[in-house]
Order: sequence, then C-alpha cells, then structure tokens
Amino acid sequence: MTFSIVACDLDTEQLGVAVASKFLAVGAVVPYLTAGVGAVATQALANTAYGPDGLALLAGAATPREALDALTGADADAAERQAGIVDARGRSASFTGEGCLPWSGGRTGPRFAAQGNLLAGPAVIDEMANAFEATPGQLAERLLAALAAGDHAGGDRRGRQSAALVIVSPGGGYAGGNDRFCDLRVDDHADPVPELARLWKLHWLLFGSTPEAEKLAFDDDLARAVARQLRSLGRGPAEGESVQAALARYADIENLESRYDGGDLLDPVVRDYLADQAASASPS
Repeated sequence: MTFSIVACDLDTEQLGVAVASKFLAVGAVVPYLTAGVGAVATQALANTAYGPDGLALLAGAATPREALDALTGADADAAERQAGIVDARGRSASFTGEGCLPWSGGRTGPRFAAQGNLLAGPAVIDEMANAFEATPGQLAERLLAALAAGDHAGGDRRGRQSAALVIVSPGGGYAGGNDRFCDLRVDDHADPVPELARLWKLHWLLFGSTPEAEKLAFDDDLARAVARQLRSLGRGPAEGESVQAALARYADIENLESRYDGGDLLDPVVRDYLADQAASASPS
C-alpha cells in the first residue's frame, strides 16, 4: 500500500527517504534516519521497530543486507513486511515478504533502494529507479523526481492520500541544532506528491543556501534597487539606517534570515524574492 525510496548522497553526506501512499500520514510510519549512519523505510504491514533496530545494526557495522536479514529473521510476520535500507557508505538493500499484496517488489542500485507494495505494477518501481538515476541536482530533487515518476506510473493502486520527504545530514538541522535538514509531510491530500514538491520548494527558499562564490556584492547599484523595492513594500530604510540593515529586517519578517543576515554579500535568492514581492505590490 506504499511506495518509497531510500537514498544517500556521498558528496553532501545526506541521507533521505521519500514515500507516498493511500494511507493517512504515511510519513509518521515509514521513514527512519540518522545522519552518518543510514536510512530505513519500513512498510506493508509495517514493523516500526525495523527503523530504530535497523539503524542500530548499521551503527554497529552491519551492512544493509545484514541488517535486513537480522530484522526479518527475528520477525515471525516477516512474510508481510517490506523494507528498504541504505547506509552512509551508499550500500543498499531491499526486502519484500512473500505475503505482501501484489504487485509488490523492489529494486536497488548504487546509493538507493526503491520498493513498494499493492502497486499498479512493476513499472512503478522501475520508473522510480530510472528517475532517481537520471535526475541531476541535490538529493531532495532526485528523491522527489523518483516519487513523481512512481506516482505517474500508477503508484498505490488504491489511490493517493499522503506523502513525505525526510533528509538528514550532520548538523543539517535548523541553526545546526540537529541532523534534520528537511522533514516535510503531506498527511491527507487529494494529490500529495505534487503538494510535497511545492513544500520542498518553499523549504529550499527559506532554509537553503547559496555558495559564497555565487552571492552578489552589495554595491551602490544593488543598494539603490533594494532600497527602492523595500520602500514599495513599506519596508524602506529608516532615517540613518543602512539598506543592508533594512533588508535584514525584511528578511527576518519573511523568514529568510538563514539566507541574509545584513552582510555585504547578498544571496541572489533573497534579491529575486524581494523583486518578485515588490513587482506583485506595484499597481498594474
């Protein structure tokens, strides 16, 4: 009743799980991740102990295949379980019990494992794997492309209801306080996979980062343009206040403080966001 993909990006040290299902709040059941260790998706007649127990096995130096063998070998109901695991080294494994409802199965490759049960057919998993392997960019975009491909191929044959995307990396959480880089859920929606993609775009806008080399020098021309746009929104610099300080205040209001803190380099994402907002506020 669920299709998922677990994966890692060795360059960024990110681990992720993307999942969709005709099931309320699937993100509360399927994904388990720990930065530097691995990611687990547990589904079908999900045994949620597979999540923490599987991560503990990986942390103890088990491979994903060894971890799955240990989990299912100790489970009297393993025939009705399905799970996928990837570790921080990119090794992967998938398990589908013989009692899972058809169509069910999985496919693994370097740095990913895709699996699903009660699906429209094997094309769901094949299209997910193909999309993940063919899509460039960061891990979230590749996972979402895989989920969209599986959804387009028929997904859960009972219909659509929920989806989730969880990504971890060392210090990847808000202000570096934990490993939760991204934890997005669509718990009940008529078309959850596109809605999840919309939430990811918003997450990246607010919490993503642009390399220093791609940021813009805050020269006079940029300062004048920013000041004009801020004034059009009623957020212009106060008397004696620098444009940078006014922009930092605006960024705080818009929850863009992770993108701009008042320095001499401006993230182009903030520039573009401000320009869009100013254009929208201007009389047509």
